[in-house]
Amino acid sequence: MKTSEFKGFYKLSPAQRLKEVAEFSGLTTEEAALLAKTGALDMELADHMIENVFATMQLPMGVAVNFLINGRDYLVPMAVEEPSVVAAASNAARMARVKGGFFASNTGPVMRAQIQVMNVVDPYAARLRLFEARDEIMAIANAQDPMLISLGGGMQDMEVHIFPSPIGTMVVVQLIVDTRDAMGANTVNTMAEALAPHVERITGGRVQLRILSNLADKRLVRVRAVVDKEALGGEGVVDGIVAAYTFAAIDPYRAATHNKGIMNGITPVVTATGNDTRAIEAGAHAYAARNGQYTSLTTWEKNSDGDLAGSIEVPMAVGLVGGATKIHPVAKIAVKILGVKSAVELAEVIAATGLAQNLAALRALATEGIQRGHMSLHARNIAVTAGATPDIVDQVVAAMVKERKVRLEYAQELVGRLKGK
Repeated sequence: MKTSEFKGFYKLSPAQRLKEVAEFSGLTTEEAALLAKTGALDMELADHMIENVFATMQLPMGVAVNFLINGRDYLVPMAVEEPSVVAAASNAARMARVKGGFFASNTGPVMRAQIQVMNVVDPYAARLRLFEARDEIMAIANAQDPMLISLGGGMQDMEVHIFPSPIGTMVVVQLIVDTRDAMGANTVNTMAEALAPHVERITGGRVQLRILSNLADKRLVRVRAVVDKEALGGEGVVDGIVAAYTFAAIDPYRAATHNKGIMNGITPVVTATGNDTRAIEAGAHAYAARNGQYTSLTTWEKNSDGDLAGSIEVPMAVGLVGGATKIHPVAKIAVKILGVKSAVELAEVIAATGLAQNLAALRALATEGIQRGHMSLHARNIAVTAGATPDIVDQVVAAMVKERKVRLEYAQELVGRLKGK
């Protein structure tokens, strides 16, 4: 493989693809052998999940402890490469337990599909014709998935919106679908595809796109917690956290980093359970900007007792059936560890983890600063990168943290000294 142009690459076996990639990239025999190794996800299964597979990549998976949600205990698997995330979530969950843990509710597993209609001569009249045909439209949509209907799901309603645009007025039909324990992308997309010719007949227009929306604002999860002021370190810390949150609420530049910290908790659980991280990230950030300015996904207040009251409201389109959740062997085990029985319960656990992660980050910012909390864990990664063996890694970490010099070159110097002894 001398160039990236390669006809029929998809026809090769994973081993053959690896050989071509190694030749193109100049990989050593050792590097190629490392890529050929797999963990729980064997190469044959991986080859059926995505295209052009030549290797697999593992992430560390930790478990966050101390989570009490709606009176039930959970261990929360988190697949993530960033140090301090799992420890921070566990610590925040421990503090939340003092006042009963996390309390969660949801709006149900409801998704939207959109059908974009162009070239409608009478868009406002067409909108009403669509509503007149609502029963017909719902019947056609629900005929696409009898199993979903048998489980109590299916299309429940529809919305029709009219959007002026530089290329002409668009009529957009939105299907409102209960997808039960599925994330629902395939289901709602199939419904939209099936309805396209009928929508064209009713409107007299031309259907362009028909696809789900990842702004799942009818699939919200809401989680709240009260955190004892003494568990946090006093009312001064409560005030500091409220001030830090307020900064994120009013300033999009701060909100971006604030919400990234929330996603530090959410995304690893989504990853561990084989759900779609990109869909969750897109929906969360779009929801944070729903009122015209990007803002915080959480709210933090001081209640009448001087304790910290926190809450999060976030779209959470995750599933327990379909996709990698039912294929990836580790994802299946992660779901078993969680012990969740429905997609909405999984969504509540994920949102609670996001709220906990945000609490931990804001407490660090309001007290010692974020770097101190990260330093020792980051130092361990640097020490290992510098070649520290298990017998000296703790000494290297301790020296770097003490000198506040968590840098690769200093770690290499320390490793050299200790190995010289």
